[in-house]
Amino acid sequence: MTTCLLALFRIADRIAHLCIGALALACVVAHGKKVEVKRNLVYATKDNLDLKLDAYLPAGKGPFPSVVVIHGGGWMSGSKRQLGRWAAELAKKQINAFAISYRLAPKFKHPAQLEDCRDAVRWIRKKSGEFNTDPSRIGALGYSAGAHLACMLAVTGMDAKDDPEGIGTDVLVAVGGGSPCEFRNIPADNKTLAYWLGGARKDFPEAYHHASPLAHLDREDSPILFFHGETDFLVRIDGARTMHAKMRKLGIESEFHPIKEAGHFKAIFNAKALGASFDFLERHLRKK
Repeated sequence: MTTCLLALFRIADRIAHLCIGALALACVVAHGKKVEVKRNLVYATKDNLDLKLDAYLPAGKGPFPSVVVIHGGGWMSGSKRQLGRWAAELAKKQINAFAISYRLAPKFKHPAQLEDCRDAVRWIRKKSGEFNTDPSRIGALGYSAGAHLACMLAVTGMDAKDDPEGIGTDVLVAVGGGSPCEFRNIPADNKTLAYWLGGARKDFPEAYHHASPLAHLDREDSPILFFHGETDFLVRIDGARTMHAKMRKLGIESEFHPIKEAGHFKAIFNAKALGASFDFLERHLRKK
């Protein structure tokens, strides 16, 4: 089971990297006068590794809102260029987009990936003057494992007074496509996610709990838009649907966009869902 899952994630990552990356390059080249791309900027150093991001920057005076763009790949593969097309599209909409890399499993277990995303948010705030960024208007966007991390930023964010570094890791809004939201209902003996969470749920219950966005949800959390393929058998739609419903009950703004006849790999290209996602980000990031 685990071997099969890892193989699927590797195939998915390769498809996304080739297809979306090619589209991203075409987009940036076609609109080169409007989007500046600065690649391989180091936003943190962890375990002797330089963690890098690509900054997609719009023309103009700013200050602009920002979005952290987080790639998928099962927390164990992927590239910051994977969602380059999305980042370029955000920059065309006068939003700074920062597509990040992060430490990968199995060498680095949860919560290393979340910690890296938080460091990226801190870096954006610290660099607000350099990149014409409004430090109070930051969002997150991701697909698959990246969607999970974007949702985790939305439900576990710390403001400056609660952040040990005094900067803040909170985001105003998040978008998650094909997002895993619940791991606490995985069978106790199942080791499918052992490479990332350390072992079976019965042996590492705290890790499975802490990694579940649903476990952290409360009334103070940020709005999230979910989109998900209805025939996604790699990441079931039930978790995102449940989280959306619970957010609505708590009075948190949330949108849910199921995509008919789409699996995990096809949903990432759905133009209608992406359009709704960008509109959702813009609406919340443009608020005063």
